[in-house]
Amino acid sequence: MKKDIHPKNYRLAVFLDPSVDFKFLTGTVLKSTETIKWEDGKEYPLIKLDISSASHPFFTGKMKLLDAEGRVDRFNRRYGKK
Repeated sequence: MKKDIHPKNYRLAVFLDPSVDFKFLTGTVLKSTETIKWEDGKEYPLIKLDISSASHPFFTGKMKLLDAEGRVDRFNRRYGKK
């Protein structure tokens, strides 16, 4: 293995998606000035997310599927060869 290729400041942190109050603990090198007390009683840096698997439409099953065939037909009618 190559030496000195891994970051030195790797540590545990809590990631929070405030829109659905979803939290998880994982390793990261991101910096944060906020901290939060985790379920084990220890304090960890807090990193807020805009979206996570708990709020993303693909993972929640609320994703809309577009009618691709209808769109292609409409495009061909407008811009297709005449």
